[in-house]
Amino acid sequence: MPSSSRNGVHSTPCGARPGGSGKAVGFAQALPMVGGKDHRQAPKTPLAAATRCPRNYGGVSYFDSVSRWHMKKFLIADCVPMTFVIAGVVGLMYLWLSADAAIDVKERLPGGDSRPTDAAGADEPIKIVGALVTSDGVPADLSGAWPRFRGANYDAISTEPMTLARTWPAEGPRVLWSLDVGEGYAGAAVLDGRVYLLDYDQGKQADVIRCLSLNDGREIWRYSYPVRIKRFHGMSRTVPAVTDKYVVTLGPKGHVTCLDSKTGEFRWMLNLVKEYGTVIPQWYAAQCPLIDDDKAIIAPAGTVLMLAVDCATGEIVWQTPNPDKWVMTHSSVAPMEFQGSRFYVYCGGSTDRGGVVGVSAQDGQILWKTEEWRVRTNVPMPLVIGDDRIFLTAGYGQYESGCMMLRLVEDNGRIVARSEFKHPTAVFGSMQHTPILYDGHLYGVGMDKQLACLDLEGKVVWTSTSANTFGSGPYAIAGGLLYVLNDSGMLTLVEAAPSGYVPLARAKVLSGIESWGPMAIASGRLIVRDLNRMICLDIAGQ
Repeated sequence: MPSSSRNGVHSTPCGARPGGSGKAVGFAQALPMVGGKDHRQAPKTPLAAATRCPRNYGGVSYFDSVSRWHMKKFLIADCVPMTFVIAGVVGLMYLWLSADAAIDVKERLPGGDSRPTDAAGADEPIKIVGALVTSDGVPADLSGAWPRFRGANYDAISTEPMTLARTWPAEGPRVLWSLDVGEGYAGAAVLDGRVYLLDYDQGKQADVIRCLSLNDGREIWRYSYPVRIKRFHGMSRTVPAVTDKYVVTLGPKGHVTCLDSKTGEFRWMLNLVKEYGTVIPQWYAAQCPLIDDDKAIIAPAGTVLMLAVDCATGEIVWQTPNPDKWVMTHSSVAPMEFQGSRFYVYCGGSTDRGGVVGVSAQDGQILWKTEEWRVRTNVPMPLVIGDDRIFLTAGYGQYESGCMMLRLVEDNGRIVARSEFKHPTAVFGSMQHTPILYDGHLYGVGMDKQLACLDLEGKVVWTSTSANTFGSGPYAIAGGLLYVLNDSGMLTLVEAAPSGYVPLARAKVLSGIESWGPMAIASGRLIVRDLNRMICLDIAGQ
């Protein structure tokens, strides 16, 4: 793809893949003369009466009777409603102007203010011109990796051999670097000493893909493209997928972008709204992209349900039909293998349909589908357990949400998904984050905001109790230790064991609100964020 450069800034056309193509409002009429005895000319309108000069007797001003009658009519029938109209207009102007303010935030759950998302992509062209800017950051000489949402194995567990601290000083783990970020919840991916982040620049109204040094957080390069987004519980939400060759992101308005992971050079872009009729869900897109065998796997859930894109060329490898007209949810695609078949599991939705589907990794055909899991808002990713089970959970919509275990079986040469159990949110239901499977048990935060350990039948083994709650914060495991962040930036270190809730250390590490972004662990470092700030902590032990 040709590009132009000047002073370190490279502009590239995006969106094309290589080889692809009233009436005025007035006052009411004046009423007739009252009694007919006053022969002075009556004011023609209430406004005229209200503005008629009063007579002065003994230093006191009086209106005549006709003017007084019209004055009352004007004040009651016209001024009072007009006052409310003006107040309403002023109020609406205030709400409109403050909708994009950078500071006007309160701690709340997504959707609590019921503000609708602005029409995604309605006024945007398919082709967008992006810009690459290089900086002086240098990749760290560190081999640890967290290359996608939930880490290398999609399970939120770091298997990297490293010694981790089991206690912290009162101020918490040492902060290696910190970084101001655009308002949102997008988490980091880490590979080859680089940190990748999909950010949003509200001043320039642009999605920004940033590559930083794992050593000190200094920027190596950034690639940005213009997209207008109004604040709606932040803007950015997703975690990039990274390999040694490519980085793929999915922006809040459905722009899928592929860049060279080392240099930031543009490869290709898809506009899911314009090209596939995707309806961006409330609170913007939160589906994290997947790279599998050098193909980007995306679920537009528009004119097609799922598709695979060759990362090298931008060519579509396969597309999955969407006859049931499922729509995009916040849930991400999970890879799975069953009896020699590799497929991608996705939770699609709509107002009256939706369910879970398995799509062939080879050709995009639907291998199995079930509508037993139908919830109002899917956010957590399907959690693959072994080679034949899938754990599903949701928190929004208390009557249909909760958790369910699906088991895949072969029936007359077909794969069939059957429910093993389903529990309501009173037992367990995760609103945002996907639970972790570790040593035969599930760990996650339920609707009561307590950290819980469950067995594989969905029965609660222990909880952190109401004295230790975590809201919608993220969690991950490394070295048998569970790192849990609460809404307000309190980090807790917990033994990941079914024997009970055993906190080992606790420290306030972030001062902002809504610390909801997924965390990343690599090379003895923990990367977490709140609404406007990202930090890298040293969690290594001696």
